[in-house]
Amino acid sequence: MKLVEGIKELREELSAHKRNGQSIGFVPTMGYLHEGHLALIQKARKENDVVVVSIFVNPLQFGPNEDFDSYPRDLGHDRRLAEQAGADYIFTPSVSEMYPAAPSVKITVQDRTDVLCGKSRPGHFDGVATVLSKLFNIVMPDRAYFGQKDAQQVAVVEGLIRDLNIPVKLVAVETVREEDGLAKSSRNVFLTPEERKEASSLYLSLRSARAAIESGKRNPGAIIENMKSIIENQTSGKIDYIELYSYPELKPIETLEGQFIIALAVRFSGARLIDNMIFTLNP
Repeated sequence: MKLVEGIKELREELSAHKRNGQSIGFVPTMGYLHEGHLALIQKARKENDVVVVSIFVNPLQFGPNEDFDSYPRDLGHDRRLAEQAGADYIFTPSVSEMYPAAPSVKITVQDRTDVLCGKSRPGHFDGVATVLSKLFNIVMPDRAYFGQKDAQQVAVVEGLIRDLNIPVKLVAVETVREEDGLAKSSRNVFLTPEERKEASSLYLSLRSARAAIESGKRNPGAIIENMKSIIENQTSGKIDYIELYSYPELKPIETLEGQFIIALAVRFSGARLIDNMIFTLNP
């Protein structure tokens, strides 16, 4: 495995693979890798000749009161895990390498961002779309891998690839969970021991929603209220949202049919956790 810091060097390396007709799988991350990231790398390893993992904490997607400076970073740890999972290259550009000058072009995401996490994080997905546009142009992968836990991000990336005709296939990988169901996240380390025990109730609420839907219940409001009751009664966290939308369009729906998502965000003392579940109901 090779560590590359410069855009020019990475392009030269990958051009040689492309000339040999090798496929490239790409896993963009902000580092502090966990089993969720490793699942993406492992799937990319199975489906491609060459696997590139980027580790870049992108300042454009952090708001003024968010955790850019405190976001966990450990390149040595990430390097070991990425190599074990099958990565061929780790791309670790500096902020100045990715953004050497004030931009002359601004990318604005106009759809799928006014709900869920995007509602409370204005500009966040503009930053995501900007860095991914740059990374896609640098790596020029055949496939790009994203975790379904960040379902809104997956929806935004799907729109970005479609609208800009970016020649890459989006591969969404199922959420990786702890034994008690909590979705793997770099931010889980910020939970207190008591909060960590409570946090499993987030997935419990989603499982309760799934059981209700499978039993024939179709009232979105009643399903969401039941989820709120579980989280409020079993955790000290504050609910940011529990919402239900069509997916990936993220539009309100009155009838449970087609593909839709139930997503939630809960804020604990030191971490804000998200989770979701996607359903498909034939009319």
